Amino acid sequence: MATIGNNNINAKLVLLGDMGAGKSSLVLRFVKGQFFEFQESTIGAAFFAQTLALNDATVKFEIWDTAGQERYHSLAPMYYRGAAAAIIVYDITSTESFERAKKWVQELQKQGNPNMVTALAGNKADLEDKRRVTTEATRTYAEENGLFFMETSAKTAINVNDIFYEIVLKLKNLGASGSATQ
Repeated sequence: MATIGNNNINAKLVLLGDMGAGKSSLVLRFVKGQFFEFQESTIGAAFFAQTLALNDATVKFEIWDTAGQERYHSLAPMYYRGAAAAIIVYDITSTESFERAKKWVQELQKQGNPNMVTALAGNKADLEDKRRVTTEATRTYAEENGLFFMETSAKTAINVNDIFYEIVLKLKNLGASGSATQ
């Protein structure tokens, strides 16, 4: 959930997706401005915090970067339970990664917070020449499932900050409509 008071928002955010999609790279680029060509696999989950100032509001994200390996899947509900937002990450060079992202969307629709702000991130946009998942197909899928969609590149920082700022805007709108806890 997101808690809102005095124009301050505390929001739990979870990153979900297949192993190798770039979840850890996205969050490291966002929180620390860093990118490592060879990132070790996350075991279980990693925690990060980041505060953003946006116009009249301050948002503190509590970010849970979950492991993408199948053996850790059973732990995921522990991290997305009570989350105000989720970013489901897939690799644009892998149709299998996109199919796995769709399964995460279905799981969140069944078991997640019904007011959760959910983003679909097509990561590795810098690898256009190796693309296997079209932007059009993903955009259509996102619209049909109530998600917002952005292509990102943790390597070049394309849209990395933008996806988090868009989540902030959507959380503020939920708060204004009374769906977030005060």
